[in-house]
Amino acid sequence: MVRKIVHSLLYLFCIIVFRVKKVGEKNVPKQGAYIMCANHVSNWDPPILVAATKRKLYVMAKAELFKNNFIKWIAKECCVFPVKRGKMDMEAMKFSLKILKEGEILMLFPEGTRKGMEKNGKAQNGAAFMALRTGVPVIPVGIQGEMKPFHKVKLNYGKPLDFTKYQTNKPEKELLDKVSKEIMDNIIMLTKEEI
Repeated sequence: MVRKIVHSLLYLFCIIVFRVKKVGEKNVPKQGAYIMCANHVSNWDPPILVAATKRKLYVMAKAELFKNNFIKWIAKECCVFPVKRGKMDMEAMKFSLKILKEGEILMLFPEGTRKGMEKNGKAQNGAAFMALRTGVPVIPVGIQGEMKPFHKVKLNYGKPLDFTKYQTNKPEKELLDKVSKEIMDNIIMLTKEEI
């Protein structure tokens, strides 16, 4: 009940303040496990995606955000869970695999940090690892617009990407890099489409 109230308030806030426009939402199936990956423009990306997407999203977010008790409470109600950056966080990894096994959507930001690609960063391999390990399709999302009050923000949902032909329990780095690049290339393409 609390989650529904928080979600509804968040949705109204995002629609009014960020004038969110959704394109290609039909590319998010109503059932089944998926990994959703988007570009990372600002700290508003996770709440906007959680509010705008009809299905429940489980969002992986940096552990530092959970130091604030209020944010920690909101995060829990909105299915946001922590990950320790810079090392292999086995607890976050196991929880992510559990989410996918239960047929839910796991939300990840391959850039790993805000505007990572603009900073000439390299896409992180977490999403690729999950996709290759589980065989779960990846839904790319391109976020367009400035995250400023009353500036329009567009969410462009792409068609799910299938990597089952590469599925393996222990993907090698070369394969991880290849799949990460394909995911990121699709996201970048969706950020540039006129919608």
